Amino acid sequence: MRWTLKPKPDSQKLQALQSALGVDSTIATLLLQRGIATYEQAKAFFRPSLNDLHDPCLMKDMDKAVLRIETAIANQENILVFGDYDVDGTTAVSLVSSYLKSYYPNVATYIPDRYLEGYGVSYQGIDFAEDNDFTLIIALDCGIKSIDHVAYAKNKGIDFVICDHHRPGDTLPDAVAVLDPKREDCTYPYKELCGCGVGFKLIQALASHRNQTIHDLIPYLDLVATAIGADIVPITGENRVLAKFGLDVINTNPRPGIQALIQNVKKQTLTITDVVFIIAPRINAAGRIKHGNYAVALLTEFDLLQAAQCALDIEAFNADRKDLDKQITKEALLQISENQETERFSTVVYQENWHKGVIGIVASRLVENYYRPTIVFTKSGEKLAASARSVKDFDIYNALEACSQHLEQFGGHMYAAGMTLKEENYLAFKQAFEEEVEKTIHPDLLTPEIAVDAEIKLSDINDKMMRIIKQFEPFGPENMTPIFLATELYDTGYGKAIGQDEEHLRLFVKQGKSEGYGAIGFGLARKKELTEHKNRFDATFSIEENEWNGNVSLQLRLRDIR
Repeated sequence: MRWTLKPKPDSQKLQALQSALGVDSTIATLLLQRGIATYEQAKAFFRPSLNDLHDPCLMKDMDKAVLRIETAIANQENILVFGDYDVDGTTAVSLVSSYLKSYYPNVATYIPDRYLEGYGVSYQGIDFAEDNDFTLIIALDCGIKSIDHVAYAKNKGIDFVICDHHRPGDTLPDAVAVLDPKREDCTYPYKELCGCGVGFKLIQALASHRNQTIHDLIPYLDLVATAIGADIVPITGENRVLAKFGLDVINTNPRPGIQALIQNVKKQTLTITDVVFIIAPRINAAGRIKHGNYAVALLTEFDLLQAAQCALDIEAFNADRKDLDKQITKEALLQISENQETERFSTVVYQENWHKGVIGIVASRLVENYYRPTIVFTKSGEKLAASARSVKDFDIYNALEACSQHLEQFGGHMYAAGMTLKEENYLAFKQAFEEEVEKTIHPDLLTPEIAVDAEIKLSDINDKMMRIIKQFEPFGPENMTPIFLATELYDTGYGKAIGQDEEHLRLFVKQGKSEGYGAIGFGLARKKELTEHKNRFDATFSIEENEWNGNVSLQLRLRDIR
């Protein structure tokens, strides 16, 4: 682990913000690091409001999208809501279809089969639309590169409205409307929406034409918050507003499908982290193991008993997913070691019978083991399909673009991507990708980084500080949980390894004569000897509340010690 202390903010700005807000220098530092320098910006950050959401009509082509949908409704056309099989896609399809169905019946949904059709708009989906007299397809979380598919549909008299958030290629599909804030000619003020977020902007625009306000759309925000958490988009600007109000819905009045997924969770208030680790994997498991339709059925079900039954099916898929991902990760690690590839700049592995539904998770697991850009391939029909995951600050999409002569197709983001290639090109691609990463990655990026917000003393920690830090939530990319550094700590003799395999570390730490704090370090028991005999050590940590027997106390969540 390398520890990187973020630069200290300008002292004049720091003092100005401290006096404007009446906060200490630590809190002011955290705010300035997040781009918050004035009272007004702090107000918008700490008190997000639905009024902060942008006018959806600022998005390029929104007027065309609304007009085409309203024309379809006026002419009694059948509308097919099409989306990807992951969390962002299935929540987006659930969102747009359930909103349209609230006032128009001729609406159906279509999620492609992960194995038979693969990612994105499919010819089978368009054929299904033709066979069932659909004349308008709304594509969510996909479609930005579906030039041939949209042309194929047009020949059949089927129009497309595309709502996507992935990077466009050089040419856009010839759709009636292409909603994507990442379009170069789109001046929409916020570029980081997820697919479900773009879908929400569409229903926001439709709602304004029906004399509805943003408050009428609050019940849909549990879906948007789930997608924001799962798709790992920055929780800044509009995403922060949508995530905050969506979490409120999840915690107070979630739709029956989400309620059924979380009913066994013992926590009183779910955070975005719980969405990422509890709700999202279960929704994803449907598309990974069986079919994304199960996720849409769950998320659009309004009968509690029926939703409970859907949730049971999804729990079973999730249990299967866990078994598969453990087994495949084990096999992939063995392949790396047998091929003597532990010292490379990248990981590229392939086994024809690996389950296509979990290779993305396996890629993430391999990044945890060998911290470097990683691609996991499996056989998919006649071709090989893969999921890629990157390390912090390395753009894997650009690396794939540089090797694209070996690929059939690819798409994605800076940190995650998917691709297909012909089997005979696998070894050439593997070599080209390794060379590209070696050439372009900074060596530091191959060591996991702990980005430290500020160095503090244990005596700086108090209830007021914790109350303010809690108001930084929801945490996520570009607003991560604050990480602190404290030096010259010692354990009072309480230290012990805990957990089933004794891999976690529990301490009671002090600094000088300061008040002590309980500390827990997951996976840090291997460093226990650094803390023995009152040896001094430095630690990076976040501060959290620990509830025990009805008592709430502050504790340190250790990230690393040395």
